[in-house]
Amino acid sequence: MTIHERYRLSVVINAKGTFTPLGVSRSSDGVAEAVAQALPEFFVMDELGDRASEAIAQVTGAQAGAVVHCTAAGVTLAVAATMTGGDPRRTAALPDATDMHNRVVLPACQVIDYGHTNLQGIRLAGAQVDLAGDEDGCTIAELEEELDGPDVACLMLVASRLTRGEPIDLVAAVRAAHRRGVPAIVDAAAQFPRIADLLATGADLVLVSGQKYLGSPTAGLVAGSWPLVQALRAQEKGIGRVMKPTKEAIVGVLAALEEWQAFDRVKWEADELAKVDAFVTAASRIPDVAAEAVKDPTGLQVSRVLLKVADAKRVATELEAGTPSIYVMTDRTDEGELMLELVPLDADEIDTILARLWAVLT
Repeated sequence: MTIHERYRLSVVINAKGTFTPLGVSRSSDGVAEAVAQALPEFFVMDELGDRASEAIAQVTGAQAGAVVHCTAAGVTLAVAATMTGGDPRRTAALPDATDMHNRVVLPACQVIDYGHTNLQGIRLAGAQVDLAGDEDGCTIAELEEELDGPDVACLMLVASRLTRGEPIDLVAAVRAAHRRGVPAIVDAAAQFPRIADLLATGADLVLVSGQKYLGSPTAGLVAGSWPLVQALRAQEKGIGRVMKPTKEAIVGVLAALEEWQAFDRVKWEADELAKVDAFVTAASRIPDVAAEAVKDPTGLQVSRVLLKVADAKRVATELEAGTPSIYVMTDRTDEGELMLELVPLDADEIDTILARLWAVLT
């Protein structure tokens, strides 16, 4: 009996990417084994956290690292770290931010809804959000205008394909904050493969998801400066108590990081592109379907399949309604486009998607 049969759950083929409502990703057998080994054991959790910090630092080049419950928790705790500096009295006081710098500057075009908005994630720390620019974009001058105000705790930036407007020059934005003595945080949930590049912008903290492309259990990874990482870890004696990582999550992250270091990423990228190209060739044989390979707009080393079809909303709905349920990216259905990410899928699942597309479209 499968886990889906045991608990009467829908079987899903996930071509939507690292999407939280679908369980995000698949962990390797090695990560799953490490998690299973951790579950019946006891640990000194601070010691386990220290090993995670060392491993994150080694992989990313940061001074230190931490594991938190998820990237959304990382947003709240990173802001709290800049507000408290790890001071025990201030840490215990949050979300009451009386007598603290509590303004967080965020480009308005980088307000994102992950299931809750990053605005709420910031405000959970007791901070006030000051938006720079507008929904269509934000210039460095507009950022500087907000950074010049009083009581600024930090600058929050987002690296994601979900942001709007022209991409912000992260290096210039971080430098603008640093000229004013303000730390800069980059929320880069799905961008683990780019974490070293994001740290190279000079950001004080970079936040990524462990359970997306790293393939760990649910966890947020924080990498950055030693003082701010320690201030973030100190939040476990405050608001971070409800966002703490589990022993199995930290061990799973350690195992996933070990696999990442041993990983041939050049071969992986070539194999994934070949998978996408083969799908494009096969899908292009379906009448009235245009298919092409497209790269991730943020520079993530992932290629996806773009399908142009008539009545894209109907096609997506019928794919989801079938057995197994097939989920694809639907944010551009109004333009007659569907996007598919094939990274976690095996050959049988890809064949199933193609067969269902034939059935739905012909």
